[in-house]
Amino acid sequence: MLHIDGRLGEGGGQVLRTSLSLSALTGRSFRLTHIRANRGKPGLRPQHLTAVRAAARTCGAALAGDAIDSRTLEFRPAMPPQPGDYHFDVSDAAQGGSAGAVTLIFQAILWPLLFAGGRSRVTMRGGTHVPMSPPWHYVAHVLRPAFARIGANFDTVLEAWGWYPVGGGVMTATIEPAARLDAPVFEHVPAARVEGVAAVTNLPADIPQRMAGRATNLLAAAGLRPRIEPRREKGAGPGAGIFLWLPGGGFGAIGRRGWPADQVAEAAVAETLAFVDNTAMVDRYLADQLLLPLALAHGRTRYTTNHLTLHTVTNADLLRLWLDTRIDIAGDLNGPAAISVTGAGFTID
Repeated sequence: MLHIDGRLGEGGGQVLRTSLSLSALTGRSFRLTHIRANRGKPGLRPQHLTAVRAAARTCGAALAGDAIDSRTLEFRPAMPPQPGDYHFDVSDAAQGGSAGAVTLIFQAILWPLLFAGGRSRVTMRGGTHVPMSPPWHYVAHVLRPAFARIGANFDTVLEAWGWYPVGGGVMTATIEPAARLDAPVFEHVPAARVEGVAAVTNLPADIPQRMAGRATNLLAAAGLRPRIEPRREKGAGPGAGIFLWLPGGGFGAIGRRGWPADQVAEAAVAETLAFVDNTAMVDRYLADQLLLPLALAHGRTRYTTNHLTLHTVTNADLLRLWLDTRIDIAGDLNGPAAISVTGAGFTID
């Protein structure tokens, strides 16, 4: 059994999710202590408990410590990951509803199901566009094409929007089986077109129009070609946000009471332009999310990012515990960095 201290590096939920993925995938049990020790509310929250139970479903794992606020977890897989039709609802763990991020739950189960030997379909209910997590549009338009280049293929559909704090969103995904992953060659792709969506649910239709218009004007003034669609949708609760994407990155902002629509758009555009104004290959979030599949892959590759996060450094440290991989990071926190990964060449026996 691998023993992991949850205070490692950033000390957040990524330590749990990466461990769940690799335990289910490799069959190695783990014991995680001090779960999310560096967060304001340490321990398992509804989103994390749902991820634990979801990963356990894929490999029949025995669990100890799977409870809300638990700070210690034991996870013992009983069989290799199994393909199937899976349904997970964050409200089952929350006892009354939750906007816990379904995109983070998807992170925990994508990799074991990818190597499960057959196609899987997953339905997840909870938050699809919530703070401190990748929105569905990032998964669909940034992660999906990036992972496909490595050999990890999935399709995803946003069935219903779910904002904080009500949730009630639905995301489905179809995961195709893979025998192996291969490290691709990364390069800088100059930005030209920026695509996106400005959306609201249960709010006036002029709000997405204002967000889309302001973002379009700012991006065009910077010499880019924006195509941003304003949309008024229905959802379990009110919400507003704008989500932009381009090769190698995605950026967004979620509205809140008292924050004008123009300023929401300006926040998303500012992040986008900060990425465009350098020669980095991927944004800070993709730099982190690429580590796990590249650590599993055959071959060696290198990529650059404009902003190295503690999240990325923590994930690299954890992957070195789980896999025979080499990850070298050249750069300082919060600044540009180059990341080299030599994969473990993982395959299912």
